[in-house]
Amino acid sequence: MLIGELSRRTGVSTRLLRYYEEQGLLTPGRGTNGYRHYGEDAVLTVQRIRVLLGAGLTTEVIRTVLPCVRGTGTGFEWCTEVRSVLEGELASMDARIDALRRNRDAVAAYLAQPADGASRNEAP
Repeated sequence: MLIGELSRRTGVSTRLLRYYEEQGLLTPGRGTNGYRHYGEDAVLTVQRIRVLLGAGLTTEVIRTVLPCVRGTGTGFEWCTEVRSVLEGELASMDARIDALRRNRDAVAAYLAQPADGASRNEAP
């Protein structure tokens, strides 16, 4: 199938499909005319990419784990060797969440302080 049909079948723009190709996530064949040709399996691959992106994984991580993904939806069956990659990603996400919580608490503490300038700027 051509890129336009893959786009229609997956709901993903042709521009994004080209990006997936640049990132090594999709590998189309090329016709003699230079057009990209995708096999039927590309539809499932794009769906898997979308699910993994939705989980917050980067295209770099997806490139690593995608060859080991089996099944559809969120109930993937993983190869054992990618488990450590995903555990590392989870730890990284947890660290970012902790940092965001600390930042949020700091901003909330600033907002909880009385506004000093408000009483001084009021008319007598």
